[in-house]
Amino acid sequence: MKLEIIATRPEDALAAERGGADRIELVSGMLEGGLTPSIGLIEAVAEQASIPVRVMIRPHSLGFRYDRAELAVMRADIRAVRRTRAAGIVLGALTAEGTIDAAALELLLGEAEHLSVTFHRAFDEARDLEEALATLAGYSQIDRILTSGGRPTAPEAVPELRRLVQASAGTGIEILAGSGIDGGGLAALVLGTGVTEVHAGSSVRVDRHPLRQVVPERVRELRDILDRLEQERPARSGGEGSQPSRS
Repeated sequence: MKLEIIATRPEDALAAERGGADRIELVSGMLEGGLTPSIGLIEAVAEQASIPVRVMIRPHSLGFRYDRAELAVMRADIRAVRRTRAAGIVLGALTAEGTIDAAALELLLGEAEHLSVTFHRAFDEARDLEEALATLAGYSQIDRILTSGGRPTAPEAVPELRRLVQASAGTGIEILAGSGIDGGGLAALVLGTGVTEVHAGSSVRVDRHPLRQVVPERVRELRDILDRLEQERPARSGGEGSQPSRS
């Protein structure tokens, strides 16, 4: 069971690591849903953290359609990330019709080389989530989709997330459940959907405020729940049905 935590500064990443996080999503502009952080911040976090860091590639919060100039900026940002110790990037692009923008995606992936790729919650605005999943499964660099199942929060989307987990079997893509993740509903979400990875942001911060610092103890609360579910899983499933996970 993997736990990913949003960081906006080095201190967040180190606190998340102390709390037992497996991976960092590094962003700026958390109130805007996450924007591309500065290269200095990327270098600092990637150097200081000992767990994988994935960097948001999103030049603005005006939507998920990008023109040629914006794509050029995103490509340059990916090249800059590639020169750091970051393990991967987080990106997404849609057409006006609500389908995956394959042309934009291919341009961006062409710059990614050795980087792992998460397709972010642009996915939740796609017109058909299973169609979007099938499209993304055609790109070997994409190993995760961050999604709340098309709903405002993941706990509201248990049936949708369950269908996505089932549809992703054998594709090489993990469904990373995010939005509204906290200790109160985490076990029910995992048990109801079969997800093996979750993503948390505000719930692990002081006062649950997106602009406050990460609290290691709140990360640990989620880590402990996931560990308990992992230990209980063989008893529930007879050891079947689990999928391998890639960091």
